[in-house]
Amino acid sequence: MRSAFTVAAAGVLVTGLALSACSSGEQSNNASAGAGSGRPVEGRTLTMALNADPGNLDPQFTSLSVTQQVDMFLYDTLVSADASGKQIAGLAEKWEGTTTTAKYTLRKGITCADGSPLTASTVAENINFVGDPANKSTRIGVFVPPGAKATADDAAGTVSVTVPAPDAFLVGNIGGLHLVCSKGMKDRNLLKQGSDGTGMYTVAEAVPGDHYTLTRRKEYAWGPGDFKAGQPGLPDKVVLKVIANETTAANLLVAGQVNIVRIAGPDKQRLEAQKIFQHSAGAPLGELWFNQKAGLPTADPAVRKALVQGLDLTQLGKVITGGTGSPTTSMVAPGMGPCTEDTVAGNLPGHDLDAAKAALDAAGWKAGAGGTREKGGSKLSLVFYYPTGLGSTLQSGSELLQKAWNELGIEVSLKAVSTAEISTVILAGQGTWHAGLIPLTVSLPSQLVSFLSGPTPPNGSNFAAIKNPAYDAAVKKASSIAGTDGCPDWAAAERALFEQVNVVPFVNSTIPTFAKNATFDLIQGSVVPSSIRMLG
Repeated sequence: MRSAFTVAAAGVLVTGLALSACSSGEQSNNASAGAGSGRPVEGRTLTMALNADPGNLDPQFTSLSVTQQVDMFLYDTLVSADASGKQIAGLAEKWEGTTTTAKYTLRKGITCADGSPLTASTVAENINFVGDPANKSTRIGVFVPPGAKATADDAAGTVSVTVPAPDAFLVGNIGGLHLVCSKGMKDRNLLKQGSDGTGMYTVAEAVPGDHYTLTRRKEYAWGPGDFKAGQPGLPDKVVLKVIANETTAANLLVAGQVNIVRIAGPDKQRLEAQKIFQHSAGAPLGELWFNQKAGLPTADPAVRKALVQGLDLTQLGKVITGGTGSPTTSMVAPGMGPCTEDTVAGNLPGHDLDAAKAALDAAGWKAGAGGTREKGGSKLSLVFYYPTGLGSTLQSGSELLQKAWNELGIEVSLKAVSTAEISTVILAGQGTWHAGLIPLTVSLPSQLVSFLSGPTPPNGSNFAAIKNPAYDAAVKKASSIAGTDGCPDWAAAERALFEQVNVVPFVNSTIPTFAKNATFDLIQGSVVPSSIRMLG
């Protein structure tokens, strides 16, 4: 039987972090003369702006959406999705499964960049590698459940997978893993600034912090769905240029020096006014996380609740989205996943300054003579992180939050960090932080589980050190039910998070990606390489 998993619309790098790859975007498009004459042209180079350096290109050791965008040019997945979110063939032509088993039948004729054939054994090796906790892949628990075991039949071209615990969306999750070819599996150093995959492109040059040049494989004929080789308009070369400043990226697009840019901030308004071709994708933006590591003030649920009560989340959402956002309804943005219940409305602490102050008093954080809250001689001082790669509005929002918490008697230090720094300081547990705006984009509620429970870094992905037995119990129940039948239990799991104020999602944003002299489609907010067409 086919998996009950169905992907639907999404967007990514509004988040600095993208956790999934098998979902299309909540999209709109606006085609115009900015797309060129509309005639596909051959032999062109596409230049695409990246808002941050992707860092390590190994697809099984990243949670960054900018890196996953690069990896989509270099690697393929077993299962893909079309523009409506329906599952379509990737490297696998057929797939089936339950909550504990999955089976994939590979297409014929797939080759790696060096010309060697992709075997079922190599696919199984990928799954076993990611599923082994000892390898510390960031994809474990997102795509491949811990302890997953894969076996291969090379003659039949099939890969069979079993997992020790139920996964409601097992076939789709494993089907979304980017697969590495044999040489890269043997020597992962080859993947840091290079590639070894079955993707349409290979890395020709990598200049970290500046650009990455990719060359198209003309023989590539196994793209998503019914993609065939030799289609007109595919760029022969792709230059991925690191441009951190959105205004600069927008100017380069207008000048024709860049073909594709993604704009989260106010520059999108002037590009929209020019009727330039675009696709837009909705995704989380306002997602407030607290570090609940033992000994930190934010480990106390009473403090977390008070901090949220001290904020006007509606106003904060307007500031960070420039007034264009929409209220969050769940940890998975609308249209991105199979579950539709609103788990947020009525379940977050409301704005109440008096209640916030009283809660801090009750928690032992008393206002001193200067108004600063102290307990046991220590001041209530918090370090707050926000990403710089998501537009200037994040700084304005963080400053508004700082002011609100200052009014409660809390000292707040703001730390603006790059996407890469979020990965090392927060996700990898290498820095000190108390709270932050850390939007995570997923297409399935199951893909969040390892970030909301279980081991903390470096042994796991639970970077906020969340311990919520009610969440864990609801997840266990939901995971045993295939597909959408488990949605009520996934909703119960999310409500348990909000009851303890483990994480506070409050606003989603719609981020457009613009193109000049080119067109494209989006999946999970990322540009689909096989969809790009250069226009004359």
